[in-house]
Amino acid sequence: MLSELFAILAPIIISVVIGYIWGKSGTDYPADFVSRIVMYVGTPCLIVSAMAKVEVDPAVMGEVMLATALAMALMGIAGWALLKATKMDIPTFLPPLILPNNGNMGLPLCLFAFGELGLALALGSFMVMMIATFTVGLVIVSNSQGGWRARLKDLASQPVIYSMIIAIAMLMTGTALPLWLDNSVTLIGGFAIPLMTITLGVSLSTLRIVTWRRSIGFSLARILGGLAFGFVACWILSVEGVSRSVVLLQSAMPVAVFNYLLALRYHRSPEEVAAMVVVSTLLAFIFLPFLLAVLLPVG
Repeated sequence: MLSELFAILAPIIISVVIGYIWGKSGTDYPADFVSRIVMYVGTPCLIVSAMAKVEVDPAVMGEVMLATALAMALMGIAGWALLKATKMDIPTFLPPLILPNNGNMGLPLCLFAFGELGLALALGSFMVMMIATFTVGLVIVSNSQGGWRARLKDLASQPVIYSMIIAIAMLMTGTALPLWLDNSVTLIGGFAIPLMTITLGVSLSTLRIVTWRRSIGFSLARILGGLAFGFVACWILSVEGVSRSVVLLQSAMPVAVFNYLLALRYHRSPEEVAAMVVVSTLLAFIFLPFLLAVLLPVG
């Protein structure tokens, strides 16, 4: 079991460490360019190629997406109540509680833990998170600046959304890609996950922890609260097997780096959010082996 856990976590940890060392070395890393090419090219191709390679019942994919959405909604309600009771700034602190890092960290983790099926199902959770980020997340952090038209415009500019539509259409109709196109999206999508994890490491090397106590508190709330609400969502919807494991893993991911970018863009205490990203990621690496030990199938 220990060797299996190490085999799952090692590629993620090593690539994050490579990115961290690169960031600390002072060598230029065009993070903005890399993030854009991953989000605009690599990830859309990864979504389409993953869906083309596995046979997933559309109903199973639907239940994973619905369970993820329910877990995030429950987390949002609980987080809103907590922040309201403690009189903390909701636009600053609620998005980090709701939006987990189920892209940079969640996708490779589900791939190495549960194979191509795990990756395909994890992409369902990732789709839900992306839609939530560019709708509910932006509304919360911007305090409705610009209105829904601006939010929908941001959402419509994301190629990931169109790749989701294509992937779901392929899944529903059983359509296969032509070999030349399948090879192309597989090749291009292959760089998405390595660049995601390396960029995560570079980002962590530039972020600073300014408030340890609050950062630890919010990080534990994000990871443990996300896991708890993921469990509740799976229980309510009767999600079982690999689907359940994927929902739980994706729900227990740390604070997404994108929350920091939103806080920076809308001047929502970015240094506080940066600290949550760093601390929650460190805590996740400590917590994940125990969660994986429970979720991995025996034998």
